Amino acid sequence: MSTRLFKQDCGLLMHPSSLPNQFGIGDFGPSALRWVEQLAAHGQTLWQILPLNPAGYGDSPYQGLSAFAANPVFLSPEDLHARALLDDQELLALRMPLQSRVDFAQVYANKAELSERAARKFFALPATHPLQSEYAAFLASEDDWLQDFALFSTLKAHFNRVAWTDWPAEFRDRNPEALQEIAIKLDSELQRVCFEQFILRLQWSRVQQRAQDLGVRLVGDLPIFVAHDSADVWCQPELFRLQADGSPSVVAGVPPDYFSATGQLWGNPLYDWEAHRREDYGWWRQRLSRILSWVDVVRIDHFRGFDACWEVPGGAETAAAGQWIPAPGREVFDAFVTDHGLPLPVIAEDLGVITPEVEKLRDDYNLPGLRIEQFAFGTDPMSSTFLPENYVPNCVAYTGTHDNDTVLGWFSSQAGEGSTRTAKEIEAERAMALAYFASDGSEIHWDFIRSLYRSRAGASIVPVQDLLGLGSDARMNTPGKASGSWAWRLTMTKRLDEALQHLETLTRETARGRTVPRGTLPLG
Repeated sequence: MSTRLFKQDCGLLMHPSSLPNQFGIGDFGPSALRWVEQLAAHGQTLWQILPLNPAGYGDSPYQGLSAFAANPVFLSPEDLHARALLDDQELLALRMPLQSRVDFAQVYANKAELSERAARKFFALPATHPLQSEYAAFLASEDDWLQDFALFSTLKAHFNRVAWTDWPAEFRDRNPEALQEIAIKLDSELQRVCFEQFILRLQWSRVQQRAQDLGVRLVGDLPIFVAHDSADVWCQPELFRLQADGSPSVVAGVPPDYFSATGQLWGNPLYDWEAHRREDYGWWRQRLSRILSWVDVVRIDHFRGFDACWEVPGGAETAAAGQWIPAPGREVFDAFVTDHGLPLPVIAEDLGVITPEVEKLRDDYNLPGLRIEQFAFGTDPMSSTFLPENYVPNCVAYTGTHDNDTVLGWFSSQAGEGSTRTAKEIEAERAMALAYFASDGSEIHWDFIRSLYRSRAGASIVPVQDLLGLGSDARMNTPGKASGSWAWRLTMTKRLDEALQHLETLTRETARGRTVPRGTLPLG
């Protein structure tokens, strides 16, 4: 197991929702193709994204309504127009001024209208149209999850978006006769949901092909847990630890630590690992295979949960009363190796409470772990692990992740602004960073990026907000914040062009990435 997944790779982290266009949210259309071309033109080999699943509570991609479906907000109006599924006026009506934040309510409304209009045109196409045969093939290939998701999504809309445990009992408990009857009644809506997933697959396939042609690997994200209010739990409750009414008997979280006296209560249902073992981990194998049909490499969030999970009783108000429960990670990963071989295209998000057992599980499968440069300057005993000089080749290093403040926001933060750090700790971290970089802090984001690219890390990845030197208002997510996250969008394209030029120079100097001869890539 000596082969490594990354060698002198580098790239940027930006979710498709942040891509600039005139439709309220980035999507799988021309803006994604242009972004891949920009990355390649400047020598970058990686584009990392967040989960692409339909977002649930708080618009979070980590609380998805399905582990297998894609989010309809990523439907590209321009692509549908090119396929003659939208006319000129319909496309024009969807245009919105480019803003720095996604207005999710407006976007959801616009994309629902877009989907309805395009679906009507699509289902009116003759049976001999090439798209119709592609659609039939798609339905057949995705049958193991698509129809269940379509029914879940349609019923959720039908019941005013309440949680599935609050649906009438016959639908909550999946009574076959009741489901068959309502499926006939809601057939047109079921077909529309399937159509959305078909078009999303077509559109993303173009992005994948362009990335492959240009040598840019797509890095996806797989949350270890699924949301309770999801098609996955509703359709296969036997795989989760639930009570008779469908509510979780136990939920996931993390224990109390230096940052929180009561821990973090995530609320996701925990897996019934015995049930998964009986089916030879088929659901997990299907899930990994599914995401690897969309991306080249996947980061598994909360990797330590494959060794042991923090189990909290259902209904508990905090995570303090939890306990560690073992998980069969080795059996799961043996199954993954059977399906995908070595090296596994998996990154282990190994942050938090990491024990020798978790490290052994990671290392036995030669999975790269994470290093977060922002963590290098704190008082935690593990801080030195995150100094760039201490990075090992088999790791993926970041200035910060979607859960961190931006570098500039971190550097400029004050006590009492939602920070868990005291004023004294903040000042000490700032002073340590300035001393480490021998810097005056005027370009602190570049201090971070330069040291990241010069490190021994197999892959160095920078959130695009850090590349641009943006402050806390550009932060993608604030953990524990119920709303207002996930909305940042890229608007400063000229500033991006200048930053990418600077990054390309650094990439060449550090022998990272790849060299692309000038003039070989169409941009714009």
